[in-house]
Amino acid sequence: MTASEYRVLEQDGGPAPATEPLAHYRIEPTRGWVALQLRELWNYRELMYFLVWRDVKVRYKQTALGAAWAIIQPFFTMLVFSLFFGRLAKVPSDGLPYSLFSYAALVPWTFFAQGLSQSADSLVGSSNLIKKVYFPRLAIPMGTVCSGLVDFTLAFSVLLVMMAWYGRTPTHNVVWLPFFVLLAFVTALGVGLWLSAMNVKFRDVKYTVPFLTQFWMFATPIAYPSSLLPEKWRLLYGLNPMAGVVDGFRWVLLGSTSVSGPMIAISAVVSLLALISGALYFRRMERSFADVV
Repeated sequence: MTASEYRVLEQDGGPAPATEPLAHYRIEPTRGWVALQLRELWNYRELMYFLVWRDVKVRYKQTALGAAWAIIQPFFTMLVFSLFFGRLAKVPSDGLPYSLFSYAALVPWTFFAQGLSQSADSLVGSSNLIKKVYFPRLAIPMGTVCSGLVDFTLAFSVLLVMMAWYGRTPTHNVVWLPFFVLLAFVTALGVGLWLSAMNVKFRDVKYTVPFLTQFWMFATPIAYPSSLLPEKWRLLYGLNPMAGVVDGFRWVLLGSTSVSGPMIAISAVVSLLALISGALYFRRMERSFADVV
């Protein structure tokens, strides 16, 4: 049908030509490295809210302990680290109680690790939704990572209780705390976008995520201080964004002196690059999600 053809309307029981031509639209898949279209994502912000709420409810549905798992996981990991690394191996802790030293690192790390693992499988887990209705697919992994902020808040409240128990108060550097929370969020989302898009095409990605997470944890100064590394290697160590996050948490909350400003700066740059490149790769692969997933 061309623009000169007209819609036929039913009037008084019979067809009558309309005077307005039909509008024609051609929908084509995007090509190349398309724009992120963040405005479209903002227009679907209400959907984002429901995706976050759905992930929170599903995570602890039909569990005996419910949201308490958000506290149990980092807390019992802290107990294991305190026993084997603190008491048996005598790993230094920058003059801080080892349990407090390790738990302050496990709070942001648990948020990152859970966001990474859950966002990696988020698209495949939402395959029915992707096939039925259009919406910015970026909302799925982003909503998954955002839902982890609920668990982070619960685990962080225990950290405050432990700080009060040991008589520690946050330093004046606590104003930087939102920056390090944002840095952990950006890192989890950036890597999660890469893995979620790759997992749609290569389903064995989800089997590599646990290994990747475990290796990444021991490459991050959680059970040990970054001050054990020679100064010349500290900048190279900053290529691990979570190293800057962990050191930053200890610095703003516990007053740790092992923090390195240049290392945190490098971690922030690497985290931002991971987010930008992950979002671009995600958008490039997005047009094939409904066909492959």
